[in-house]
Amino acid sequence: MSSSTLVQRIVATIKQRIQLGELGVGSHLSGQKVADDFQVSRSPAREALMVLAEQGYLEQLPNRGFFVIDPPVEPLADKDRVVSLEEPEEYYRMAEDWLNDAIPEEVTEQFLRQRYHLTKVQVIDILNLASRVGWAEQKPGYGWRFLNVAKTPETLEQIYKVRSLIEPAALLEPGYRHDPEKLKKLKKDQQELLDGGIETLPADVLIKTGVHFHEEFIKLSGNPIYHMILVQLNKMRRLLEYRAMVNRQRMYRQCKEHVQMIELVERGDNLEAAHLMRRHLSGSFAEKSPILQLREEYLAEISEKGK
Repeated sequence: MSSSTLVQRIVATIKQRIQLGELGVGSHLSGQKVADDFQVSRSPAREALMVLAEQGYLEQLPNRGFFVIDPPVEPLADKDRVVSLEEPEEYYRMAEDWLNDAIPEEVTEQFLRQRYHLTKVQVIDILNLASRVGWAEQKPGYGWRFLNVAKTPETLEQIYKVRSLIEPAALLEPGYRHDPEKLKKLKKDQQELLDGGIETLPADVLIKTGVHFHEEFIKLSGNPIYHMILVQLNKMRRLLEYRAMVNRQRMYRQCKEHVQMIELVERGDNLEAAHLMRRHLSGSFAEKSPILQLREEYLAEISEKGK
């Protein structure tokens, strides 16, 4: 079965909706419905449904289509490991190789096709994605160049420094919109995590929920530039963070702080919410040390194997 980028993205999105409960057990999915939803032809839509059935997320009934079933139980060893729902696996294999200097700075599409066993279309899709995120660029005329941005632990620290500047500042914008319905929805999402979601949701869903909170919260500033910058920073840091292990106990504190910020804004105390946001982001970076340690251990393992 083809592992095209388009199919993988449809699979990842539907899987996430099932994991978040947006598609409950018994929900019906047809090739045409999925095609309409993702604005694609029926062929990749049906292929995605077949993949989900093979993975145990859907059941195919003759002449009736596909139905959501209880998702498979993850192995305990993998419960807390972050596995992206956003990009295809080959994207992260390439990113991993670049982070660990396993591929050269300048490459050709043919080199990548052979190394990762991809089609020309898949390679172009992945390189374009890397280009949009900001860690690859097409060379004038021929070939691609990988960039050092978002490659080092120092870059992760710089990302959090920028976030600690723009996110508190966004809360103090004169045009900040106190949208009661948006704040209520964000608060509900965080409360559901505190009421059990932290213990039961997959690690990648927890990460995405945190990203969603910060991106939606900054939108209320009324200044779209803040949101645009944050979205780009979040894309960049995924390269370093996707191999992390989620610490579910720490997430309780993070979610509680999210709720506190929402309540401060609801009361009109954006200044105190900005102070809390700055402390929150400083604490978040301090908790990224396991990610950096994980990479150091990986590099040590590779070095040991090379001896």
